[in-house]
Amino acid sequence: MLDLDPARDGPPPREAATLVLVRDSERGLELFCVERNKKSRFLGGAIVFPGGRVEDDDRGDAWKPFVTQDDELRAFGVAACRETLEEAALLLADSPTPDAEVLALRERLAADPSALRAYLSEHGKRLALGALVPLARWITPKVESRRFDARFFVARAPDGQRGAHDMTETMASFWDAPRAILDRFDRGEIQLAPPTHRTLEILAECKDVAAALATARAACLDPVCPELVQQGDTMALVLPGDPQHSVKDVRVPGRTRYVLRETLWRPEDAP
Repeated sequence: MLDLDPARDGPPPREAATLVLVRDSERGLELFCVERNKKSRFLGGAIVFPGGRVEDDDRGDAWKPFVTQDDELRAFGVAACRETLEEAALLLADSPTPDAEVLALRERLAADPSALRAYLSEHGKRLALGALVPLARWITPKVESRRFDARFFVARAPDGQRGAHDMTETMASFWDAPRAILDRFDRGEIQLAPPTHRTLEILAECKDVAAALATARAACLDPVCPELVQQGDTMALVLPGDPQHSVKDVRVPGRTRYVLRETLWRPEDAP
């Protein structure tokens, strides 16, 4: 799932954005996940939240009329919304959008990169960037072959949209409670990268959408860049605040390292 080489000094990270869409249900908080194509070079087969890299077009001033908020995170917000539309058929706009329209728009976007702005213009809509609440900033370890500086956002899911994987980048999709997803990981049924696992742990403490958004508003946004260390006969990715990490202050709550146990990165405290 990860391509780590202790001797590697990887490339500079590319900016990326991830969107954690949450909704209230009878059993409490649920969120939307997708399974990445097993053939993907990065996190192939893992359960993730929709997201991807920030493209040059996401930074352009052409987006200014089509967003509800214009600040230093605009390009990340645009990328999060665009990638979520591409991978999950969910559109976070400032007015309701029927599910059928979202699916049709995704098909248009696959053929024409400007289709999202054209659709927003045609329907008098804007991307609801003001609804995206930053939760965390994760940077891929330096020893990884492909590196990203990813901003994680939380937002309330749009009403009336079910979501659907694209059968290209994502091969399955589902809504589920954070704790249920973590239980599947604990049983060895699914793969979770450390940032996804930690996000699920944090949101598992939230009973509803309001609590999830409040948690995001209170979160530390300093960058979290795991560092690879040897632990006995295996490897560990240590987080800021771990005794073996170069940054001594804690930046994300929970256990301070992920240790490779067989094929899964398991959360543990420092020995």
